[in-house]
Amino acid sequence: MRTDVLIVGAGPTGLALGIDLARRGVDALVVEKAAALFPGSRGKGLQPRTLEVFDDLGVLDAIRAMGGRIPVGMIWQDGQRMGEHQMFDPVEVTEDSPYAEPWMVPQWRTQEILRDRLTELGGRIVFGREVTGLTQDADGVTAHCADGPDIRARYAVAADGGRSAVRRALGIAMTGEPVDPNPMLVADVRLTGLDRDNWHIFPPRGDGDGFLAICPLAGTGEFQVVAQFPEGAAVDVSPDGVRKVVADRSHLAPGAVTEVRWASDFRPRQALADRFRSGRVLLAGDAAHIHSPAGGQGLNTSVQDAYNLGWKLGAVLAEGAAEALLDTYEEERRPVAAQMLDLTTSVHRGETRRGAATRQLGLGYRDSSLAEETRTAPGPVRAGDRAPDGTLGGVRLFDAFRGPHWTLLAVAAEAPAGLPESVRVVAGEEQASYGQGLFLVRPDGYVGWAGENPEGAAKYLARVTR
Repeated sequence: MRTDVLIVGAGPTGLALGIDLARRGVDALVVEKAAALFPGSRGKGLQPRTLEVFDDLGVLDAIRAMGGRIPVGMIWQDGQRMGEHQMFDPVEVTEDSPYAEPWMVPQWRTQEILRDRLTELGGRIVFGREVTGLTQDADGVTAHCADGPDIRARYAVAADGGRSAVRRALGIAMTGEPVDPNPMLVADVRLTGLDRDNWHIFPPRGDGDGFLAICPLAGTGEFQVVAQFPEGAAVDVSPDGVRKVVADRSHLAPGAVTEVRWASDFRPRQALADRFRSGRVLLAGDAAHIHSPAGGQGLNTSVQDAYNLGWKLGAVLAEGAAEALLDTYEEERRPVAAQMLDLTTSVHRGETRRGAATRQLGLGYRDSSLAEETRTAPGPVRAGDRAPDGTLGGVRLFDAFRGPHWTLLAVAAEAPAGLPESVRVVAGEEQASYGQGLFLVRPDGYVGWAGENPEGAAKYLARVTR
């Protein structure tokens, strides 16, 4: 079996990467050792920047239809409502940031939507195929499977989670530490006795047990249960164990939990891979960084890994770009992952609120070798920054960016001639978010080059894409 890109893992990372490559005409194969998609809600919060990515990948409408806003927290004590708690700092929608608030969709639903989009684009997924090791040579990668034939690819991407078999096969270490010594339970249940308008929080009662949180899962009839246990405690993930912890820590009876659809335990920790690339194999998502679930950054950071890597693999495989372009994946994404690990750990420990930083709209790549700012007086948006939404010359910018192409914005400036036909040009006299100048927006929605000299745009594109 042969393919251009082998993606190991059919989680949000692998599926998003598969979509991005499929729309670029790159032959990619997603393989997943499990027999089906992950069944749990675990990563249920989608941040605004991820919603922008999903807009571009063509799945935002489905995500919006199948999800909902983050509920307001409700604190309970002794069966009484004690008051509301805002889970995230409120924020207003603006023209440059149309998706301002997080959106709740259970992870299993997000993966179904991504899978359906990948299938629509002609992408391939094989379930029940476990990659146990791989070898590399100058021309490609050979993946060895527990059952079935080897798979030959020009590149491989490890998106197979925190216990990544591919990462271990490469000998890449992860540096990290426990975030919290207390084990946790997470479960998807059906229950009665609680409304679906609130995220129900039952604080510790002082008897040694930790908190209990019960959150309605938007677009379903289910709730997610999260419970913290004392250090060293055994976590019972059986249906009776889930019912017991709910009854012990709330005013609900065990029978209020009518069904346990999925349950798991975990120990919150953070870890970062020492490298994101080894030859023709790249790490993405949890295979590269493991987060505490606090603040909802893990899945979001992972999807954005895929979004950063997709256009670069496409440029190398389909457009003749130099292989060195792939080195910028680790250069750009590893610092972001490290920053997000610090953030999630701080949120978990109660040191930071879920505010602007968790929305990920301020992340960028100003220090990247791909960021080239040549203006004498840069404005509010600089090379390396996220390209905001807005209107220029009567065109909505996110509409202009949507698709696997580069975009040139000419704001009160002369649009350059001689650009490839694949570059979309949008011109106008005023754009408050950007200021004046020329802006080359990368396929992943970040400004690559900003300048005043029209010749600079073509030179930059030649440097990056050839």
